[in-house]
Amino acid sequence: MGSKYQQSVRGCLPLWILMLELILLLVFFFFTSYGTYSKDQKELLGTYRGFQDVVIIAALGLGFLNTSLRRHCWSSVAFNLFLLALGVQLTVLLDGFLNHIFFGKININLTSIQRATMSATSVLISAGAILGKVNLVQLVFMTVTEVTAFSTTRMVAKRFLEADNHVTMMYIHVFAAYFGLTVGCCLPRPLPTGGKEKDQTATSPSLFAMLGTLFLWMFWPSFNSALLTIPDERKKAVFNTYYALAVSAVTAISMSALIHPKGKISMTHIHNAVLAGGVAVGAPCYLIHSPWLAMVLGFIAGLTSIGGAKVLLICLQRKPDIFGICSIYDTYGVHYTFGLPGLLGGIANIVLKALQVKWTETSMIGYQILTDLGVLSFTILMGVAFGLLTGFLLNLKLWKSPSVTNYFNDQTFWKFPHLASGY
Repeated sequence: MGSKYQQSVRGCLPLWILMLELILLLVFFFFTSYGTYSKDQKELLGTYRGFQDVVIIAALGLGFLNTSLRRHCWSSVAFNLFLLALGVQLTVLLDGFLNHIFFGKININLTSIQRATMSATSVLISAGAILGKVNLVQLVFMTVTEVTAFSTTRMVAKRFLEADNHVTMMYIHVFAAYFGLTVGCCLPRPLPTGGKEKDQTATSPSLFAMLGTLFLWMFWPSFNSALLTIPDERKKAVFNTYYALAVSAVTAISMSALIHPKGKISMTHIHNAVLAGGVAVGAPCYLIHSPWLAMVLGFIAGLTSIGGAKVLLICLQRKPDIFGICSIYDTYGVHYTFGLPGLLGGIANIVLKALQVKWTETSMIGYQILTDLGVLSFTILMGVAFGLLTGFLLNLKLWKSPSVTNYFNDQTFWKFPHLASGY
């Protein structure tokens, strides 16, 4: 069966994307060059291994994480790869322009590509809140907007709020979560009856989603330690991330059985909540000097994630809001997978940094708390503001977005060799 895109979108989609790619090619031609790499071969291989881990997280982990719906698997995996490839190209240029202010050419090296890959994951996280409800053209526009907003947010936080490179990157979870949720808030809700059958998990897709979870769980320590340059800080980041992930996984599985009336474990909870510890410990991972504190954060993150999946999913997704116009339909639970654990990690980072300041210097403690709180608040504010702008723009009719009757359906976007019975 052919694509169900309207004729106008089928004609414009390749044209717009190829024009964008041509523009990127020209910008790379005039403004970029490969920088000289002064590190020895051993250090280069170490950097490349870390880069590979980040790519696995983005391409395989986040790609398969959002494949649990019974009729929306191809789009989740393939669109994830498409957005990652486009987002990395955009972010390399944006980071170069924002940091070099057009002085000379942008030097591209393995570290800059790794950093761009990490920034591009913001789009992959946000897309989890709206996948199945938008077409590829809308996702391309969201990619351009979001990577621009996130790169600008990091630049402002580092230059004017004195935030370090690691923390601004680890706040990617709260930025992406609330950006995606705000965009989803502006889109039409699925039909309460017609889309119910498609908005359900199935055994085989859910198993592929568990594969994505396993990739993320195994390689998350590399993501949290990627931008740390001091060996001791990197070591603590790896250890603390592992301990937090281990505790959140045990907590999530136990709590999932506890909240079910018959004591059964929900695979949807496992897809997401077992990762909460890695998200929560992301920002403060290099500040934690003892494993027990990382384990506490993992425990609280697991409880928070399961609680959010049980309570917030019902309050925000199934019921219309007070005004009936801005209810949130979170397709893959981005809020309780990344948003809430990310907020927990941000608060923990603020507290731990304040404890490092000498208690006799009261003014310094206050300044440190206000600065760190400002960075977290500014990141959330930028995510919500640009998410709201993007959501309103994506709601315009010019995008020819899928009708609510075609939500969560791969047949809206893909050509199938045949119509399998029961599909």
